[in-house]
Amino acid sequence: MPKTVLHWFRRDLRLTDNTALHHATQAAEQVVPVYVLSDWKNSHGWTGPNRQQFLCGNLESLAKNLETLGSRLIVRCGKADAELERLVRETQASAIYFNRDYDPFGREMEKKIAALCTRLGIECHGFDDSVMHAPETVLTGSAMPYRVYTPYSKNWLSLEKTAPLPRMTSLGPKAAESITSLPLPTLAHWKLPEPTAQILPSGERAARDRMKRFIDTGILKGYSAHRNTPSGQTTSMLSQDLRYGLIGIRDLYARCAAIEKGSTYIKELAWREFYFAILWFYPEVFEHEFNPDWRGLPWPGTDADFQRWATGTTGFPIVDASMRQLLQTGLMHNRLRMITAMFLTKDLHCDWRLGEAFFMKQLVDGENASNNGGWQWSAGTGADAAPYFRIQNPWLQSARFDPEGTFIKKWVPELQNVPAPLLHEPPKPGLPLAKGYPLPMVDHHTERDRCLAIFAKHKEERS
Repeated sequence: MPKTVLHWFRRDLRLTDNTALHHATQAAEQVVPVYVLSDWKNSHGWTGPNRQQFLCGNLESLAKNLETLGSRLIVRCGKADAELERLVRETQASAIYFNRDYDPFGREMEKKIAALCTRLGIECHGFDDSVMHAPETVLTGSAMPYRVYTPYSKNWLSLEKTAPLPRMTSLGPKAAESITSLPLPTLAHWKLPEPTAQILPSGERAARDRMKRFIDTGILKGYSAHRNTPSGQTTSMLSQDLRYGLIGIRDLYARCAAIEKGSTYIKELAWREFYFAILWFYPEVFEHEFNPDWRGLPWPGTDADFQRWATGTTGFPIVDASMRQLLQTGLMHNRLRMITAMFLTKDLHCDWRLGEAFFMKQLVDGENASNNGGWQWSAGTGADAAPYFRIQNPWLQSARFDPEGTFIKKWVPELQNVPAPLLHEPPKPGLPLAKGYPLPMVDHHTERDRCLAIFAKHKEERS
């Protein structure tokens, strides 16, 4: 048995149901856990203080949990391959263990780690951990990737599911004091300001408490009926925990399937993995429309339009309440993500890439694959997307999913005293809904027609 191996933590910041960590402990006398911090400063196109603050808390929790096992987290900063090479030499490790990532950036680093291990003459072990089924294992009958969710989900649901792994009880001896570690990071490491949002409690225990609440209090059983209601807790509230691997997907699946196999919520887990697969097979979606027919489509929306959307001052109550929820919590209900994304792209005609990046900078649960998939779906350009001519009416969406205005009034206090029915229809010309609240910045029906004309013209020009 090898004496020492490294476990490279990435998006698997937990000790329960952790595939690579489990195999590392089975294979060696000592597992040295390491996390490599990114070295960018001040600004990052897709990352902001909300998610980094949550990450800091997760690393603090992980470090404490490792200490209870008699181990310690080694923190380094820089390019992962260079830092892991240094640590291999310092510890004389004979292997590197890690859980695979599915976006092109993570995959590129994994190739470098594999090459590093070959050069050093040590073993390299990557595992599928953040998904139930790796992208290349859910294919059509002709071994091609799926481009539509429903057949993908039928295949995904039919596959045998791996049981969760137990919690770690030991990683072997603690790394010698001569193995140096940076202090746990704060936002100052990236030179980021403190978040203005109220961030959820971080760490594995808090995530497991959220999972228990979702499953044990009836929210899971009511999910299908109530998941589109934005007020109260009607969803799992686990997306950020899956994003950072604070809970294992096998653990979550097993607990949900024990109550209702094939439930609407489990199908949502399949949606998550469908978008991972899209990103795996079509990494160009970060830059381009998934559907080639819509590449080069003009987006004539203005920066001023975008800024009103981003600050929750559009004059459409459901849109503004949703955006203010995002700004104040770093989270947004999924139905509201669809409403706000479609409003930005179809009513304001702004490029979906602007909204995608804005969400990623704000969201605590920002997940490259799901965020891109959701934005392209709403814009009508993505995999299994809503057809371009299906344009949600924000007034009708508001009336359907927040009929009493409970959600709207919580996040837009200036509308507290407005009767609920008035929140779901355009106000009379020149008469704002309430003092200090703006008039609707556009007429939905006018912009819907304009959107249809833009898409139709592009389609005609390409044919």
